[in-house]
Amino acid sequence: MLAAIKEFIAAHGMSPTFAELGEILGIKPPSVHEQVTAMIRKGLVRCIPNKVRSLEIVEEILRVPRLVPVPVLGVVTAGAPILAVENQVGELSVDAHIVRGTCFALQVKGDSMVDADIHDGDYVIVRQQPIAEHGDIVVALLGDETTVKRLYISDTVIELRPANAAYRPITIEQADELRILGKVLAARSMSPTSCNQG
Repeated sequence: MLAAIKEFIAAHGMSPTFAELGEILGIKPPSVHEQVTAMIRKGLVRCIPNKVRSLEIVEEILRVPRLVPVPVLGVVTAGAPILAVENQVGELSVDAHIVRGTCFALQVKGDSMVDADIHDGDYVIVRQQPIAEHGDIVVALLGDETTVKRLYISDTVIELRPANAAYRPITIEQADELRILGKVLAARSMSPTSCNQG
């Protein structure tokens, strides 16, 4: 998406519309809007108010991030919970400023967290911790199954809430065995490097 915007500006001297971006990339305007919004949040582009063709590339001072390896431990669902596969299947190189404490990564399966910018196939970077606060996105173990959801706590109910209106919250009953495995610090669309087997 960023490359398409840069190429369009270089070729035409102005930024593309969402419809033009959709045509270039073969996706629909709502998907373009969602991706551009995510890029604005990440500081890659900005929109100038009250201006047609208002997208601008944010030129940042280049810095070389210090990368640290984070083990990928398997798959977690963003949908109905499924059994976790907790064996190291690879590792991600992650900017050191994201990693605080003992962290691990899991690949997301499902689309229940898309409104939190966590998509099917993304990797979530998780800080291992047994407790979390209201509003945190967590990886939770419910019985023998893991899921990634937003934690909701009130005086009367605890829920694991999706970030997609197509899914219903999971209400935690008194008899349920709920364990917080960690808090999600970031999500990344990338491929892990395979583990050394030597």
